[in-house]
Amino acid sequence: MAEDKKAFAEESDKALAKSEGLTLKDVLFSYWGTPYPVTVCSVETFQALENLEARRDDTVLVSYPKCGVNWLIQILCDLIFTAIQSKPVSTELPFIECGDPDKYQRRKQIPSPRILATHLNYDCLPKSIFKNKAKILVLFRNPKDTAVSFFHFHNNVPSVPSYSSWDEFFSEFLNGKVSWGSYFDHAVTWNKHIEDDNTMIIICEDLKENLTASIKQIAEFFGFSPTAEQIQSIADRATFQAVKDKAQETHGAVGSILFCKGVVGDWKNLFTEAQNQEMDANSKCA
Repeated sequence: MAEDKKAFAEESDKALAKSEGLTLKDVLFSYWGTPYPVTVCSVETFQALENLEARRDDTVLVSYPKCGVNWLIQILCDLIFTAIQSKPVSTELPFIECGDPDKYQRRKQIPSPRILATHLNYDCLPKSIFKNKAKILVLFRNPKDTAVSFFHFHNNVPSVPSYSSWDEFFSEFLNGKVSWGSYFDHAVTWNKHIEDDNTMIIICEDLKENLTASIKQIAEFFGFSPTAEQIQSIADRATFQAVKDKAQETHGAVGSILFCKGVVGDWKNLFTEAQNQEMDANSKCA
């Protein structure tokens, strides 16, 4: 597992290095009307994405950026290892839309169980995920905290282009002009499928409030049967602080930013009342 962590951290550091010297305008490209970061995505990779052959026992994790999916990946890795004594292999970026076009051929060689993470909308996922009935866990987070966390990521990582102000970022976020596009479009597409078979919704705030209960719920959804003692041990190892303490080892230089605060309600430190009302209006529309 040490080699897996090292490889993943190296991939993260390579992505950061690609950001050096780029402006906000240069860091994004558009594919099917949605902006994506050139540092980890490409047109060629999106065109090859349908070549991903999903398996029935794949674990698919979906979230908009900065909603806690990297934390959830760590939890799920521990859960899988505890339940079946097999650790998912993660030698490259786990997000299916990130990386080079040949990654889908390499993934064929990875033994089950595999974790397939993504920030994509429902309609953008490879059809094999639905055809082969892989289970999909969708993670949501309060859009206000999501926006603040996204802003801090841009402005706290030295090599990532910064926004001139919170107000500038807020406007771009609200209009879907940030990486992976609109939070609200993402939420709309997935909300339409919350009753689908093999799909489960989990809320980041619920993970924070009762990690043990959330892990039990996730285990039941994926058909794992850990004991109560095992679930509690996973929860003890997977507190946000515990994961944050190991973030540089597991995620490279970006780790301390990916696991920055994890605070519920941090949006209150940046939002004006007008911005609060504007986002509430957008959330109701979604």
